[in-house]
Amino acid sequence: MLTLIKKIFIWWNQDTFGTRLKTIFFGKFVGKDEFGNKYYQSKNGKRWVIYSGEIDASKIPVEWFSWIHFTSNKIENNHNLKKYGWQKPHKSNLTGTDSAYYPNKNKDAIEKKYKSWKN
Repeated sequence: MLTLIKKIFIWWNQDTFGTRLKTIFFGKFVGKDEFGNKYYQSKNGKRWVIYSGEIDASKIPVEWFSWIHFTSNKIENNHNLKKYGWQKPHKSNLTGTDSAYYPNKNKDAIEKKYKSWKN
């Protein structure tokens, strides 16, 4: 019962019941990326994504970013674009997590470049 209530009202966990119905009745499946996100388009051209797992807009890889934002380039027509050896795999935004980038790997050794005027 709690899962049904979450599905109806809570949009930040997964797609809601309304989004699920819209996808079933009006959505045409366009494709799926390597992270499991599914991309849909309606007859009038509206596009949306159903995320796998946590909803985070930075989880959309570059191959699909141009498609979902209506940017026309060669990637839009070929979602399985061959990547070069020097290209790194896509990662979502890690700011605020333990995996975030720090210039100095030792977090305790970060020195302040100022002194507080209150003691």
